[in-house]
Amino acid sequence: MVIKMKIIGLTGGIASGKSTVSSVFKELGAIILDADQIARIVVEPHQPAWEDIVQFFGPEVINQDQTLNREKLGDIVFKNPDALKDLNRLTHPRIMQYYKDELRRIKLEQPDAVVIIEVPLLYETKMDKLCQQVVVVWVDRETQIERLAEREKMDYQDAIRRVDCQMSLDEKARRADFVIDNRGKIVETKDKATIYYNNIFNKA
Repeated sequence: MVIKMKIIGLTGGIASGKSTVSSVFKELGAIILDADQIARIVVEPHQPAWEDIVQFFGPEVINQDQTLNREKLGDIVFKNPDALKDLNRLTHPRIMQYYKDELRRIKLEQPDAVVIIEVPLLYETKMDKLCQQVVVVWVDRETQIERLAEREKMDYQDAIRRVDCQMSLDEKARRADFVIDNRGKIVETKDKATIYYNNIFNKA
Protein backbone atom coordinates (compact mmCIF):
# COMPACT_ATOMS: atom_id res chain seq x y z
CA MET A 1 0.00 0.00 0.00
CA VAL A 2 1.27 3.46 -0.92
CA ILE A 3 1.81 5.52 2.21
CA LYS A 4 2.85 8.79 0.60
CA MET A 5 2.76 10.46 -2.78
CA LYS A 6 5.23 9.04 -5.26
CA ILE A 7 6.63 11.17 -8.08
CA ILE A 8 7.99 9.19 -11.04
CA GLY A 9 9.70 10.87 -13.96
CA LEU A 10 8.90 9.44 -17.39
CA THR A 11 11.12 10.49 -20.24
CA GLY A 12 12.67 9.33 -23.47
CA GLY A 13 13.06 11.08 -26.78
CA ILE A 14 10.85 12.27 -29.56
CA ALA A 15 9.08 9.23 -31.11
CA SER A 16 10.52 6.84 -28.51
CA GLY A 17 7.12 5.73 -27.20
CA LYS A 18 6.56 7.73 -24.02
CA SER A 19 2.85 8.14 -24.73
CA THR A 20 2.33 4.37 -24.91
CA VAL A 21 3.94 3.86 -21.51
CA SER A 22 2.14 6.87 -20.05
CA SER A 23 -1.22 5.47 -21.15
CA VAL A 24 -0.48 2.22 -19.28
CA PHE A 25 0.38 4.10 -16.10
CA LYS A 26 -2.82 6.13 -16.41
CA GLU A 27 -4.94 2.99 -16.82
CA LEU A 28 -3.31 1.56 -13.70
CA GLY A 29 -4.32 4.60 -11.65
CA ALA A 30 -1.49 7.11 -11.89
CA ILE A 31 -2.00 10.84 -12.28
CA ILE A 32 -0.23 12.02 -15.43
CA LEU A 33 1.30 15.48 -15.72
CA ASP A 34 2.26 15.74 -19.39
CA ALA A 35 4.84 18.40 -20.26
CA ASP A 36 3.54 18.71 -23.82
CA GLN A 37 0.05 19.53 -22.54
CA ILE A 38 1.40 21.90 -19.93
CA ALA A 39 3.57 23.59 -22.56
CA ARG A 40 0.41 24.29 -24.55
CA ILE A 41 -1.30 25.77 -21.51
CA VAL A 42 1.51 28.19 -20.65
CA VAL A 43 1.68 29.53 -24.23
CA GLU A 44 -2.04 30.14 -24.68
CA PRO A 45 -2.75 33.56 -26.25
CA HIS A 46 -1.66 36.49 -24.08
CA GLN A 47 -0.17 34.36 -21.33
CA PRO A 48 3.26 35.67 -20.22
CA ALA A 49 5.19 32.99 -22.14
CA TRP A 50 3.12 33.70 -25.26
CA GLU A 51 3.90 37.40 -24.99
CA ASP A 52 7.62 36.66 -24.66
CA ILE A 53 7.64 34.29 -27.64
CA VAL A 54 5.83 36.72 -29.93
CA GLN A 55 8.10 39.56 -28.87
CA PHE A 56 11.23 37.48 -29.41
CA PHE A 57 10.37 35.55 -32.60
CA GLY A 58 7.98 38.03 -34.20
CA PRO A 59 4.31 38.00 -35.23
CA GLU A 60 4.93 35.46 -38.00
CA VAL A 61 4.84 32.68 -35.39
CA ILE A 62 1.18 33.28 -34.52
CA ASN A 63 -1.98 32.29 -36.37
CA GLN A 64 -4.91 34.56 -37.16
CA ASP A 65 -6.70 33.35 -34.03
CA GLN A 66 -3.64 34.41 -31.99
CA THR A 67 -2.56 30.85 -31.15
CA LEU A 68 1.05 29.90 -31.77
CA ASN A 69 1.84 28.49 -35.19
CA ARG A 70 3.73 25.47 -33.95
CA GLU A 71 4.82 24.38 -37.40
CA LYS A 72 6.51 27.71 -38.15
CA LEU A 73 8.02 27.94 -34.71
CA GLY A 74 9.27 24.36 -34.98
CA ASP A 75 10.89 25.08 -38.34
CA ILE A 76 12.76 27.99 -36.78
CA VAL A 77 14.02 26.34 -33.61
CA PHE A 78 14.88 22.88 -34.91
CA LYS A 79 17.07 24.36 -37.61
CA ASN A 80 18.83 26.70 -35.19
CA PRO A 81 20.12 25.35 -31.86
CA ASP A 82 20.46 28.86 -30.45
CA ALA A 83 16.82 29.63 -31.26
CA LEU A 84 15.77 26.42 -29.52
CA LYS A 85 17.70 27.48 -26.43
CA ASP A 86 15.93 30.84 -26.55
CA LEU A 87 12.52 29.19 -26.77
CA ASN A 88 13.33 26.89 -23.86
CA ARG A 89 14.55 29.86 -21.85
CA LEU A 90 11.19 31.58 -22.36
CA THR A 91 8.97 28.59 -21.62
CA HIS A 92 10.70 26.23 -19.20
CA PRO A 93 10.51 28.41 -16.06
CA ARG A 94 6.73 28.69 -16.53
CA ILE A 95 6.39 24.97 -17.17
CA MET A 96 8.45 24.18 -14.06
CA GLN A 97 6.30 26.48 -11.92
CA TYR A 98 3.13 24.86 -13.25
CA TYR A 99 4.50 21.45 -12.28
CA LYS A 100 5.39 22.59 -8.78
CA ASP A 101 1.95 24.14 -8.27
CA GLU A 102 0.21 20.98 -9.49
CA LEU A 103 2.34 18.71 -7.31
CA ARG A 104 1.52 20.79 -4.25
CA ARG A 105 -2.18 20.64 -5.07
CA ILE A 106 -2.14 16.86 -5.64
CA LYS A 107 -0.21 16.26 -2.43
CA LEU A 108 -2.91 18.09 -0.47
CA GLU A 109 -5.86 16.49 -2.25
CA GLN A 110 -4.49 12.96 -2.87
CA PRO A 111 -1.52 12.37 -0.56
CA ASP A 112 -1.26 8.69 -1.55
CA ALA A 113 -1.19 9.31 -5.29
CA VAL A 114 1.32 8.04 -7.82
CA VAL A 115 2.18 11.00 -10.05
CA ILE A 116 3.92 10.51 -13.38
CA ILE A 117 5.61 13.60 -14.75
CA GLU A 118 6.05 12.96 -18.45
CA VAL A 119 8.80 15.27 -19.68
CA PRO A 120 10.84 14.82 -22.88
CA LEU A 121 13.59 17.08 -21.53
CA LEU A 122 13.51 15.76 -17.96
CA TYR A 123 17.28 15.60 -17.53
CA GLU A 124 18.04 18.67 -19.64
CA THR A 125 15.78 20.83 -17.45
CA LYS A 126 16.91 19.09 -14.23
CA MET A 127 13.34 18.10 -13.44
CA ASP A 128 14.61 14.67 -12.49
CA LYS A 129 15.42 16.30 -9.13
CA LEU A 130 11.67 16.41 -8.44
CA CYS A 131 11.39 12.64 -8.88
CA GLN A 132 11.96 9.66 -6.64
CA GLN A 133 12.63 7.49 -9.68
CA VAL A 134 13.06 8.02 -13.41
CA VAL A 135 11.82 5.69 -16.17
CA VAL A 136 13.30 6.04 -19.65
CA VAL A 137 11.56 4.69 -22.74
CA TRP A 138 14.41 3.67 -25.03
CA VAL A 139 14.88 2.73 -28.69
CA ASP A 140 18.04 2.78 -30.76
CA ARG A 141 18.78 6.00 -32.66
CA GLU A 142 17.99 4.64 -36.13
CA THR A 143 14.60 3.34 -35.00
CA GLN A 144 13.85 6.68 -33.37
CA ILE A 145 14.66 8.63 -36.54
CA GLU A 146 12.67 6.27 -38.77
CA ARG A 147 9.61 6.39 -36.49
CA LEU A 148 9.71 10.17 -36.29
CA ALA A 149 10.03 10.61 -40.05
CA GLU A 150 7.14 8.22 -40.64
CA ARG A 151 4.91 9.64 -37.90
CA GLU A 152 5.36 13.28 -38.87
CA LYS A 153 5.67 12.63 -42.63
CA MET A 154 8.86 14.64 -42.58
CA ASP A 155 12.13 14.53 -44.49
CA TYR A 156 14.66 12.06 -43.07
CA GLN A 157 17.27 14.80 -42.56
CA ASP A 158 14.74 16.93 -40.67
CA ALA A 159 14.04 13.94 -38.44
CA ILE A 160 17.76 13.57 -37.73
CA ARG A 161 18.01 17.25 -36.77
CA ARG A 162 15.09 16.96 -34.36
CA VAL A 163 16.44 13.82 -32.74
CA ASP A 164 19.91 15.35 -32.38
CA CYS A 165 18.48 18.41 -30.62
CA GLN A 166 17.83 16.22 -27.59
CA MET A 167 20.09 14.30 -25.26
CA SER A 168 20.68 10.84 -26.70
CA LEU A 169 18.47 8.03 -25.50
CA ASP A 170 21.58 6.02 -24.65
CA GLU A 171 22.66 8.74 -22.23
CA LYS A 172 19.19 9.00 -20.72
CA ALA A 173 19.06 5.23 -20.27
CA ARG A 174 22.42 5.33 -18.50
CA ARG A 175 21.03 7.79 -15.94
CA ALA A 176 17.65 6.08 -15.45
CA ASP A 177 16.44 3.97 -12.57
CA PHE A 178 14.44 1.81 -14.98
CA VAL A 179 14.58 1.43 -18.78
CA ILE A 180 11.74 0.21 -20.99
CA ASP A 181 13.00 -1.09 -24.34
CA ASN A 182 10.37 -0.10 -26.92
CA ARG A 183 11.86 -1.70 -30.02
CA GLY A 184 9.44 -4.62 -29.96
CA LYS A 185 5.68 -4.98 -30.17
CA ILE A 186 3.39 -2.55 -28.35
CA VAL A 187 2.00 -5.35 -26.19
CA GLU A 188 5.52 -6.15 -25.00
CA THR A 189 6.15 -2.53 -24.06
CA LYS A 190 2.85 -2.37 -22.19
CA ASP A 191 3.71 -5.52 -20.28
CA LYS A 192 7.06 -4.04 -19.21
CA ALA A 193 5.34 -0.84 -18.09
CA THR A 194 2.77 -2.81 -16.09
CA ILE A 195 5.45 -4.86 -14.33
CA TYR A 196 7.35 -1.70 -13.40
CA TYR A 197 4.23 0.06 -12.10
CA ASN A 198 3.18 -2.89 -9.98
CA ASN A 199 6.65 -3.04 -8.48
CA ILE A 200 6.26 0.54 -7.24
CA PHE A 201 3.88 -0.71 -4.60
CA ASN A 202 6.15 -3.55 -3.55
CA LYS A 203 8.83 -0.97 -2.77
CA ALA A 204 6.54 1.35 -0.82
